[in-house]
Amino acid sequence: MVQIVPGRFTARTDEPFVVFIIGMRINNLFAVRKWFPTFRAMGPMLKELYQHPEKGFLGGEFFLYWRGPALVQYWRSFEDLERFARNPDDPHMPAWQRFNRTVGKDGSVGIFHETFIVERGNYEAIYSNM
Repeated sequence: MVQIVPGRFTARTDEPFVVFIIGMRINNLFAVRKWFPTFRAMGPMLKELYQHPEKGFLGGEFFLYWRGPALVQYWRSFEDLERFARNPDDPHMPAWQRFNRTVGKDGSVGIFHETFIVERGNYEAIYSNM
């Protein structure tokens, strides 16, 4: 069972940060050989990020909707996010190359991301009974 922290809370930081939304959409439910490896690729990335906070990953939330997963991630900076994405020694680059090689443009799986740079004081975050 999920642990609930009663009460009302907020998040505060005096530094800018990055909100990164990433996910996949299963366009062809029968193309399991295409979408399942894409789905599984996120696990090793998250494991690496949680084990190495010096890479700039601050945390995130996982969501599952009927066509696939999505994550909202928080990063210390855009530079940290980009460094992780482009480093061939981190798990993202090999997963991205594998996706392009095996799925490419066939349309069976869609992937997306959105990146937002949030300046100091330009956000609000309220959590209640979470």
